[in-house]
Formats: sequence, C-alpha cells, structure tokens
Amino acid sequence: MRIGLLITYILSFSALIRGEKPLWPLPGEAFSDGQSHVQFVQPTVSGEPTSALFGCVRNDGHRFHEGLDLAPVQARRRGEATDPVMAIHPGVVAHINRIAGNSGYGRYVVLEHPALNPAIYSLYAHLATIPSSLEIGNTVEEGERIGVMGRSAGGYVIPRERAHLHLEVGLRLSSGFEEWYQRQNYTSRNHHGDFNGINLLGWDSLDYFTAFRDGLVDSVMSYFESIPPAVMVHIRTRRSPDFIDRYPSLELPGCPEEEQAGWEVVFSAWGLPLSMKAIRESELQGARRTGDISVIAVDTVGLEDFSCRDLVSRRSGNYYLGSAGRQILELLFKPD
Repeated sequence: MRIGLLITYILSFSALIRGEKPLWPLPGEAFSDGQSHVQFVQPTVSGEPTSALFGCVRNDGHRFHEGLDLAPVQARRRGEATDPVMAIHPGVVAHINRIAGNSGYGRYVVLEHPALNPAIYSLYAHLATIPSSLEIGNTVEEGERIGVMGRSAGGYVIPRERAHLHLEVGLRLSSGFEEWYQRQNYTSRNHHGDFNGINLLGWDSLDYFTAFRDGLVDSVMSYFESIPPAVMVHIRTRRSPDFIDRYPSLELPGCPEEEQAGWEVVFSAWGLPLSMKAIRESELQGARRTGDISVIAVDTVGLEDFSCRDLVSRRSGNYYLGSAGRQILELLFKPD
C-alpha cells in the first residue's frame, strides 16, 4: 500500500501563533548567507561533505548518521577549535556528560525545549569544555553559550583537524529507558539515563534550519507537519506510551480508553514517530495477540533513501518491521 492510505490518517495539527526560528549554534555567516553546506560542514576522513549530513551517509550508505557535523569558524588556538557553541532555542538543561569516555558523543549537553510544541530536544556533542556553572535543571536562553567546540569522544580519537560540533534535534522515545536497557545484551553501563543516544531520535537538522531560514515554516509544529509519513503500523496493546504524555500534540483523536485494543503509529522513513492514535478492536488489523505488530501501509519510495535503517523489510510480498522498527516500538511501548 502506498502513501495515499497514510495521508487519510496522518497528522491534523494546528500551527503555533508565534514564530520559533532556531538560532544557528556557531559563529559565522555561511549558512545565513545561503552558502552551500560544503562551506560549513566537517566531513569524515573520507573528505565527502555529504558524510557530515543526516541520513545513510556513512560507510558507503550502510551507516546512519543522525546529526549534522559543523566545522570550526574561528581561529584555532594551538591547533584546537575555539568556537563557542550556543543554544538554538530557549530551554532547560536536561543532561550533561562531562566525562568524554562515557559516550561516543564525548562531552555533550542535551537541552529540552518545553516552550515549543512539540517540546523537542537539542543535543550538542564532542565538546571540548562545558561551563562549570551549567547544571541540570538550569534554564538557558537562545544563544546562550553551553560549551566550546572540540573533538571529545569515547572509544575513538577525533583528530584536531576534524574537530566539530555534532548537532541533533528531535524527540525522546521513552521515560523508562534504563529498564529497557537492562533487558538488552549490552556490556557497558548506561551513564546517561533517558538521554542515552539510543533513546533520542532526531530529524535532519540542516533541513530544519533551512526551512525556517527560507520562510517555509514558522513553528516547530509546521516543520514537523512537513516530514513525510512512510510507514503505518498497528500494535495490539492496552499500554499507553509516555511518549504522548511528553508530546500530546502528536496524539490523534482515537477511541475511548475503555474501548482501546491497540495503537496506530505512523513513522517517518527513518523511524521518527509522527503520530499515534488509540484504536478499537474493529480497527485493529493483523495483530492478533498482545504485542503483535502489523505493517499496514508503506511508502517504498520514501524508504529507499533510508534503507540502512532497516525500519521495515519485505518477505514473500509482505512487509514486516526490521530491527530498527522493532527497537523503536519496544522503547515506545515497553513490552513485558
């Protein structure tokens, strides 16, 4: 089934009144002047500018990169980057990792933005330093300095010449991530609570900034509405995900709780949940036992650009959730 069926069910949101244009997180005018991304991104060792962008851009298209890697602008000091990193929206400090070796992100800060709808997060990684005065729970203003660009990382070394800011913008899947993490076969400790990168699912940061810069959107919600739906699933469960408590505007009108047999969830091509709706037994398709999931509709064209994600797979003419799709739904619904 193609995208036409998805459109029948997809988001019905009202736009916010005020504009919510994000602030570019680094000094420099290349982006605001409309220059090509080649002028401001930091590629991997491959030297390919696309390797700094969002999507299946690593390892010959086989590895997903969820952020945007931005290069230094200011003069270096003893070879090290010196650029201040600034908050892109007003927000609250949700997480700080000051120990580089505890994460592939190195030293990083996560802000949540409760004044926005939905209340997205922004993540700033590979920082050289984080102000000692910055603490979890602090409010920060748009443009406030939250660190200095660097090359910190856990488990690998970023050379001086490739120092950069890894920026992510998106949604948090679960408020019970540690419980899920303990059920997996990971050998390392989770040092980051709900702000582990596995539990954070972003969108294309450069596209987000560009849409606001070019006047295509004027709110987070209007940008969110512009993300094309790609996969619809039904899951049989009476659990209500805390995701909709955090992002209530992403819950579509559904059946009353006492009639609920499951949920209809719509995803982007890389797995970002775009909407959820409680559905009755008569609406639930293909999921017969508690916890069963059925893929109801797929936009195959949209999925092609994100094939490295393994959101869905096709066998014998039918679509099934792939590894990424199953993991996302596990985090959303916390099955027993």
